[in-house]
Amino acid sequence: MDVDEALGRWRGLAPEAGSGPGSAGAPRHVLLEGFHALKHALRFGAVVPVALCADRAGALELAAELAPDLEGVLAGLLVEVDAETLRGLVARPHPTGVAALAERPDPVAVEAALRGVRRTPVVVLDQPRHLGNAGAVVRLAAGFGASGVVTTGPLDPWHPTVVRGGAGLHFATAVAPLEVPELPDGPLFALDPEGADIRGLTLPDDALLAFGSERHGLTAELRARADQLVALPMRPQVSSYNLATSVGMALFHWASASGAAPA
Repeated sequence: MDVDEALGRWRGLAPEAGSGPGSAGAPRHVLLEGFHALKHALRFGAVVPVALCADRAGALELAAELAPDLEGVLAGLLVEVDAETLRGLVARPHPTGVAALAERPDPVAVEAALRGVRRTPVVVLDQPRHLGNAGAVVRLAAGFGASGVVTTGPLDPWHPTVVRGGAGLHFATAVAPLEVPELPDGPLFALDPEGADIRGLTLPDDALLAFGSERHGLTAELRARADQLVALPMRPQVSSYNLATSVGMALFHWASASGAAPA
């Protein structure tokens, strides 16, 4: 693909990816910012119709060092444009000078994966408010091999800022917005300071692990749906953990006792 074709394709897709003016509704494409986001997305099967870079030789050096499994794919995909052109296309160019657009997974297929037979937990973020924290949770969930991340409420888990925080790992797990009545089947363990100490529990592989927002905690609707409230150990007079920290602690506790966790 030559530069003109790549730029034409980018400009045709970027508005619906939320990376240009006029974006609205659920986008069909998402913006991947940086080499690592592109690397992760490709490794987990993302369809990437266009990828740009400000320094092709430098990006391919990174591939040789950090992703030799993708050297050939990236060599055929990356199209070099000058840095000024890239700044005109991406609001905040990544230091690696790489940006790409990827097809968002089919929402119907994502929801089917969440409702199928699961060997690892689904993380439920109940009315999250911070886009960056939601992205960090997606990255954690992917690393632990969780079956998915579900958000309730108005936050879009595929918002460009969430995707940025997830470093391309939205494609490594099932990510979807659902309301509490729509949650997948499975025992729901909701994290709450009034719950039972998580250290005395074994979390089943098909569990739903629910987390409220740092300020407001769990909604009444989700608490009513929970099978059990569980609490993380925390020093008195400390009010809360960061959301992603709480998710990481709970997933580590699950993984320490599960044969389904990554090695």
